[in-house]
Amino acid sequence: MTRDMGWIDIGALDDVPLRGARLVKSRAGCIAVFRTGENEVFATSNTCLHRGGPLSEGIVHDRKVTCPLHNHVYSLETGEVQGADSGRIATYPIRIENGRLLLEAAAIAKADAA
Repeated sequence: MTRDMGWIDIGALDDVPLRGARLVKSRAGCIAVFRTGENEVFATSNTCLHRGGPLSEGIVHDRKVTCPLHNHVYSLETGEVQGADSGRIATYPIRIENGRLLLEAAAIAKADAA
């Protein structure tokens, strides 16, 4: 990982499979980086609110992920639980630049302070 003007290079876009995820460990905890079928990327907490399931092992569909343990569905855009359940997981600013994934360092630092 390298830092560049407030953003942390966490690897290549191609390191994350289409409709899949990869796990990034930070001081803020484990962050799941998701790639949709349309090549969009999102970063969220890796932990399901229901029973702590690993969201990075879930099913990515549209702009959502389904927890592999109990099928709770989260919006990758907002972190909001979908359906009848309520709650929100943390989301982190992420972007693609020249085929590289960049995660905003300030967002992770803010999560550390919380």
